[in-house]
Amino acid sequence: MSLEINIQNISCPNCASKRIKKHSIARAKLQTTQRYLCKICKKTFTLKQELKSKSYPAGIILSSISLYNLGYSQAEVQKLISKKHKTKVPQRTISNWINEFKQLAPYGRLRQQAKSQFSSENMIEQYEFLHNNLNYKYQIHNFKLNYLTGDNEKLQRLKLYLEKITTKEFPHHIFKPNPEIKEKSDRASQTSFSALSIRPLSKQNLANKLTRLALNMAKTNKQRHEKIQEFILINDSTTIAVEIPIYLTHDDLLYFSSRGFNLDPDDFSTPITGHIDILQIRNDLIHILDYKPNANKEKPIEQLTIYALAIASRTKLPLTLFKCAWFDENNYYEFFPLHVIYKIKNKKIVSRDQTSIEKFK
Repeated sequence: MSLEINIQNISCPNCASKRIKKHSIARAKLQTTQRYLCKICKKTFTLKQELKSKSYPAGIILSSISLYNLGYSQAEVQKLISKKHKTKVPQRTISNWINEFKQLAPYGRLRQQAKSQFSSENMIEQYEFLHNNLNYKYQIHNFKLNYLTGDNEKLQRLKLYLEKITTKEFPHHIFKPNPEIKEKSDRASQTSFSALSIRPLSKQNLANKLTRLALNMAKTNKQRHEKIQEFILINDSTTIAVEIPIYLTHDDLLYFSSRGFNLDPDDFSTPITGHIDILQIRNDLIHILDYKPNANKEKPIEQLTIYALAIASRTKLPLTLFKCAWFDENNYYEFFPLHVIYKIKNKKIVSRDQTSIEKFK
């Protein structure tokens, strides 16, 4: 039975207009694809970016790759796909898909090592939280979290924070509206401040390619975030967690202000809360990624900087260890959050626990 898609939930990928109508249907062996026409820019598009020249639906192909990278054998993948999609795929075909997409799913080179340490069912831990009356699915990749933090004392602090989120010690109550508090705290996505002028680096990244694939699995615009997060968490070799809750307090802001950062604590209602889409460890740096449809029309520099400040505060790590980026399937923009709030003058900065000194470069 096919899922009926509400056309009111669809926006044009070219101009973001909601004035959409059905245009035509393309038929393949095992799937049909609806094309839409934007009444404003007159562009046609499909809601899913279908994989070309494939007999099987993109969802089956990509699910097979993800299941394999979770540690299931090809025979087990075949059974799971048959059970879920009511379609029997030859094991040879699954093997061909895995080989074809291995360059776009670099986690494959870590698969055997991960499989020896975690079962397929325990590779990823998943928790759902009700924050600000919305459901958030926080997920951690157990193997990559251990593998990428290793014996690095600083990165171990990040690991401890991520693990604390699932315990009673984490202040989940601050993410819930309190009717007794008249003054409303800020959401990171709605926060603005006087940021220093920077020019983010525009580049292409593996996140673009993985996002392009993952969008095939989203049946509605509403599903895009979750499908992209899940696909990247499983198939990318550097992503350790998705949908990470963060918070920043007034005391945190006072600390950064006292260290010469361009922040006025009185400009914010605290605690500031938010959720990071994707967290990665690459080249000994912590990368904070945010998926933004039509990324070339967005500039969430303040939002991402708040994310970095929050993680730095919770882990007592210097801001020099962080990079931020926002992206979609076509664009990737990255910057150092330090440059947004601190004018570098060839000085030194002391990390929050005052035990290590990082030189600005």
